[in-house]
Amino acid sequence: MHSRRNEHFIARKFLLLTMLIVFGYVVMGHTLDIVSENEEIIEDESTMEEIEYETLVAMENENQIVNWANEDKCDIDSYQDVINENNMYLQEKQNEIEQVGQGMAQAELELARLSDVDYLRQNYFQCDSTTSVDSSELNADNLLGMDMSVAQSGGEPTILIYHTHSQEGYVDSVAGDSATTVVGVGEYLATLLRDNYGYNVIHHEGEYDKGDRDHAYSNSLPYIEQIVKDNPSIQLVIDLHRDGVNSNTRLVTKIGDTQMAKIMFFCGLSRTTALGNIDRLPNPYIQNNLALAFQMQVQANQKYPGLTRRIYLKGYRYNMHICPKCMLVEVGAQTNTLQEAKNAMVPLADVINQVISKK
Repeated sequence: MHSRRNEHFIARKFLLLTMLIVFGYVVMGHTLDIVSENEEIIEDESTMEEIEYETLVAMENENQIVNWANEDKCDIDSYQDVINENNMYLQEKQNEIEQVGQGMAQAELELARLSDVDYLRQNYFQCDSTTSVDSSELNADNLLGMDMSVAQSGGEPTILIYHTHSQEGYVDSVAGDSATTVVGVGEYLATLLRDNYGYNVIHHEGEYDKGDRDHAYSNSLPYIEQIVKDNPSIQLVIDLHRDGVNSNTRLVTKIGDTQMAKIMFFCGLSRTTALGNIDRLPNPYIQNNLALAFQMQVQANQKYPGLTRRIYLKGYRYNMHICPKCMLVEVGAQTNTLQEAKNAMVPLADVINQVISKK
């Protein structure tokens, strides 16, 4: 009696297995190939862009049937659970592909708008009332076409970070502790560029505004020029600041789940509306400065919407003549916390790398 029951159970099990395999044949509409135990039908996610969604579901389910046949598993409930999981996974992947496609379409639309100078002025640049900018200087094709790449130099330093205004702090900065000011933020940016992207970075912590903020640019210039002279491999110079705003203004944004300070790229034009070009403050790299800031802004807008304020244009030089690739960046304001400022360095480091590595 026990033997007959076993025979009956085996027969039912064999019938169920046969039905599952036949179901696989029907779904796929072709002869089922012999698949090894570890072989995957879907090799990588890139194939998903070339195969119809319904076909993917059928392929994944058939793949599971074959695996179960090899492993002698025929539990109907477990089989249905796997099908449901496959369906959910593939639906998620299809949604991701659709989101990427929408993002690419939006990016292409934004790039098309950049040919409109008025659009650039309204959305990418803010011109201080003390200066003016010619529309020929805001040619998006020219700015985006300039090479801002930084070549690696056999382990030699390629990036310099310094602070004209080292005393700029945040709402929770500790008096006398530079690690809690914009200097500490600069050290974190330097660390990210070194550890995450492999750049050799010099972080100069000289103080040039202590007791004499009005002459900080003049005070810092000879020292920064000497550093660049002593390290001719340096190709990118970043002057990192913290902005000053009204006490009830908070320059914050949220990227993912992280709250961070907004940042602003800043360019000096060596030109005022009252005096015209300032001959005593020549800068042969104004167009390079604009191109670098603009490429950073475009990259940030595409990858981290809301991170940046508009590029600020002002009349003086701000030591941006030291080399072709000079950046002045404002990180938050005195109403931000130190942590918000540091959080902003993560996307900023990524944007810098994207632009200077041409990735």
